[in-house]
Amino acid sequence: MLNSVTAQAVIDHALFLGADFAELFVERNQTHTVQLASRDIDKVNSGIDFGIGIRLFFGHKVLYGYTNRTDEEELKRITTLLAAKDRRDALNHSVPLNFKRTPFHHPCTLPLNQDTYLEQKIRLLHQLDDVVRSESSAISQFMGSVFQREQQIALFNSRGLSVEDSRHYIRISGNAVALKDGEQTSGMENPGALMGWEFAERIDPRGLGEMIAQQALIKLGAAPCPSGEMPVIIGNGFGGVIFHEACGHLLETTSVAKQASVFHDKMGEKIANAAVNAVDDGTLINEWGSINIDDEGNPTQRTQLIKNGVLTSFMVDEMGGLKTGYTPTGSGRRQGYQFAPTSRMRNTFIEAGDSSLDDMLASVERGIYAKKMGGGSVQPGTGEFNFAVREAYLIENGKITRPLKTATLISTGPKVLNEISMVGRDLEFAPGMCGSVSGSVPTTVGQPTLKVDNILVGGGNA
Repeated sequence: MLNSVTAQAVIDHALFLGADFAELFVERNQTHTVQLASRDIDKVNSGIDFGIGIRLFFGHKVLYGYTNRTDEEELKRITTLLAAKDRRDALNHSVPLNFKRTPFHHPCTLPLNQDTYLEQKIRLLHQLDDVVRSESSAISQFMGSVFQREQQIALFNSRGLSVEDSRHYIRISGNAVALKDGEQTSGMENPGALMGWEFAERIDPRGLGEMIAQQALIKLGAAPCPSGEMPVIIGNGFGGVIFHEACGHLLETTSVAKQASVFHDKMGEKIANAAVNAVDDGTLINEWGSINIDDEGNPTQRTQLIKNGVLTSFMVDEMGGLKTGYTPTGSGRRQGYQFAPTSRMRNTFIEAGDSSLDDMLASVERGIYAKKMGGGSVQPGTGEFNFAVREAYLIENGKITRPLKTATLISTGPKVLNEISMVGRDLEFAPGMCGSVSGSVPTTVGQPTLKVDNILVGGGNA
């Protein structure tokens, strides 16, 4: 995508201007989306974007610019503009580029560059629509989509790195709306993977459609959710969004280096209940948040964040490592060539424990079972959060008794970590998109079912 001779010349130019480090990030991004609403395909979009990002380090200062052109003159011009205020005599000499082949750990047999598979995608969306609507006459609307993306990258830097990688993403989304006696509810599922169209072979349209419809239908006529502090059992899979948002971001050197995280000085200290073991792992085969290399060219890895309640690691990018002294963990990520990379999560989850859902239920006299979590908001720095529960049930005397309308969980990341007392065996993952200073990137959240002994629940009238 970019001639290595040109890349070397631009890097040499950056170091001549006094940069401590120079990097070129080259990206070709192809996308294809098919969307269905009101029984018809209402949108088919496709596109290709290409560009090159240029990043310079002057001490702990990061300078970044980008272009869609590949000629040496333009790349040098941008480099000169970036370095204009910090230009100094050359301190370093570049290392000759040495191409390194990337181990490819995530098989893809039906990539987007071969075919858009349009007819098959349309057929799948209509199948989902038929299944969802057949569940009940109360289903008033179904919206579905198939998103596929292929990202090809090349990286060159002043340490001699020359590396390429290909990433294949697919996500299938469905959203059902149920309406009865003026009450409207919804249900949704969004499975995805680091794969090509072959991922569709793993999808059972009937099973997925029934799950989406039942999420919406179960809430019709449900009881109001009680409010107040109480024990809550949080379901597996997307329940991990709470750890991701309220705790995960506080373990990235993006916030740690600025001491904007309550955990910045807690390395080696107990920050959670001993039942909590948390990991950020970029190596899980074909998981949505996995990568072969990060967006700085470093191999991905499994990073143990919390072990038996003790903080054992942060997620570290190159600049974060320079500022904090921690070794990079292959966590430098960015949305695309328009963004400089920062430390970001990959597949972030609480590991499986040894409790069962029945054990957890039996320990609760009165509380909430938050089976499916939704979105929420988090206060950066403190981890204060509120998250919606998409599917909730009342627990009374150790038994699930009735479905509830939407509930909200309110707490802080540091507090909720210490309130987790039981961790299940049923670890599952769920895909999502995570936004931060380096744009929106694919990440996976996950956890087994777990019990939080005490958390503030916001609901309707008890």
